[in-house]
Amino acid sequence: MSEHGSPRHQRAQAKQDPTEWHGQRIVTETDLGAVFGEDDADRHRRVPLRKIFHGVVLVLLVGLVTAAVYFAVGITRGDISISMGAPETAAPEPTPTCPAGPFDYQDPSSVNVNVYNSTSMDGLATTAATQLRGRAFAVREVGNRPVGRTGMTAIIVSGVAGRDNAFTLQRTIPDTIYVTDEREDRTVDVVVGSGYAGVIPPERVDITPAGLTCAPKDGTPAPAASPTAP
Repeated sequence: MSEHGSPRHQRAQAKQDPTEWHGQRIVTETDLGAVFGEDDADRHRRVPLRKIFHGVVLVLLVGLVTAAVYFAVGITRGDISISMGAPETAAPEPTPTCPAGPFDYQDPSSVNVNVYNSTSMDGLATTAATQLRGRAFAVREVGNRPVGRTGMTAIIVSGVAGRDNAFTLQRTIPDTIYVTDEREDRTVDVVVGSGYAGVIPPERVDITPAGLTCAPKDGTPAPAASPTAP
């Protein structure tokens, strides 16, 4: 064996090699650079992306602050309103203009009528229906129908096509209130109240063409909606 390959020679070289100590490899700065050099390069590449992200966040924050200021100013000026509860249901509006006509008095036998009782008095609708039949009106349905109004004589309800028939009934039953609805036929509803006192005697019925009456004599506005079905 040559002297250069002997163990004594190898130990002598190890003592001269600064990267080895007692046979163990010492990790040097060069070794660390080889291991972490790629990570440092990646970190340097990520710096511009981080700056872009921060810029986007800053723009969004500025936009939110601007929107909040605009919203606050709008509320203060009354341009923007906030509803704190459920939306309110609009109350039915009275008929803006009572149909002026003139409407013509019709042959009662051609007028189809439904008669309803809006009170707790039993038999009131039946009484009114009997009286109207006695005057030749074609009574179809008799029943109950609350309307949320007390002390009235009767409400006369029809669509546009049935206004002549409604006029005929208003001339037959005194002090009634006319209300229009969306029906398309010529039928008329008569909803009697606690003030109902019967029909006008035949000889006193005024058949002169005229308009409809949409409010009682005391000036109280007439109900705006058609009666609710029983």
